[in-house]
Amino acid sequence: MAIELPENVVVSKLDSLASWCRKNSLWPMPFATACCGIELMATGASRHDLARFGAEVFRFSPRQCDLMIVAGRVVMKMLPVLQRIWQQMHEPKWCISMGACASTGGVFDTYSVVQGIDRFIPVDMYVPGCPPRPEQLIQAIIDLQDKIQAEGTIEGREFNTFARQQRKRALMELPIIGGPQIIMPPRQGVN
Repeated sequence: MAIELPENVVVSKLDSLASWCRKNSLWPMPFATACCGIELMATGASRHDLARFGAEVFRFSPRQCDLMIVAGRVVMKMLPVLQRIWQQMHEPKWCISMGACASTGGVFDTYSVVQGIDRFIPVDMYVPGCPPRPEQLIQAIIDLQDKIQAEGTIEGREFNTFARQQRKRALMELPIIGGPQIIMPPRQGVN
């Protein structure tokens, strides 16, 4: 015997509901250091209206955020600040690397510019460009939301999935920068 539900009742698994809530309530933390920061501000402005994708207000407190958007070049002197902010964010947390400089160092192939933030913090989405257009960042946020919906569950069990285990393992291998010494891992794929 089938039970008929009223039209305004939706039946779902609690895990799916929790993932849907997480993906539609991202709290972005901007780490904008260069010209990509201008495009990041344009993304948050009324013309592109980032709020319609669930990432309403940029917060500048890491304890209130779960999405870090690193926009622009990161110099070695700012790297400890970036890592400290990342460590202060609560789990689950995600990172978007916006622009060529944040992803690979861009045109700044020098000792003072980090040649890709993924060597120091885990990155979930890369947005190519110099600087990338706001539409590209919006697409990266949509793709990240799809990833959150696919892998997240309630009670924090998403950390037991293979992807989260790999991310945690990679984070353990990344160097923590601070103090008078700067330890750089070797660049891969460069002669």
